[in-house]
Amino acid sequence: MTTGGVHLVDHPLVQHKITLMRRKEASTNSFRRLVREVSAMMAYEVLRDVAVHEIAVETPMEATTGTVMDGKKLVFVSILRAGTGILDGMLDVVPSARVGHIGLYRDPKIRVAVEYYFKMPGDLHERDVVVVDPLLATGNSAVAAIDRLCEYRPKSIKFVCLLTCPEGIATLSGAHPEVPIYTAAIDRGLDEHGYILPGLGDVGDRIFGTK
Repeated sequence: MTTGGVHLVDHPLVQHKITLMRRKEASTNSFRRLVREVSAMMAYEVLRDVAVHEIAVETPMEATTGTVMDGKKLVFVSILRAGTGILDGMLDVVPSARVGHIGLYRDPKIRVAVEYYFKMPGDLHERDVVVVDPLLATGNSAVAAIDRLCEYRPKSIKFVCLLTCPEGIATLSGAHPEVPIYTAAIDRGLDEHGYILPGLGDVGDRIFGTK
């Protein structure tokens, strides 16, 4: 389902797994596996319009042609650290894609994203970029990451998350209306600390088993 640049991946299997992830008793191993599985499923929708071309193929029966995508022109950009969980699932589907990382942390007092790491493949202006981060909450980290990427003028940018909320959508769409948002759920809103409700909790801690 698509509304105003927001693509909700509402396939029953995706929604089933998101519900399993929400359970507070889900183990680290189970949560990590579910993030990876949902991300791989979402890749089908995220890459629906990816550029393709035909090549010659020899089957066991005869010569024919087939359609392939150029994964080397695709870059998955993970917002550290929790973005790694989605990145793994996306790379399961497109292992030839290049990978970039942006390290951001949220200043708890002013809720501003502060960059501490930035590493990208070369020739970003020739590539399609998919930014991945499990949660689009306040939207500040997503905007900061995309602001930085725009300095390199990539061919296109998409943003992928597992969960978002109206506040996050408004922030990102307001700053970058050209960037489509792909999500598996749109939750109620934010609490006083900027966390999504009902949400998933701290996804980074749940993926890595930290507190």
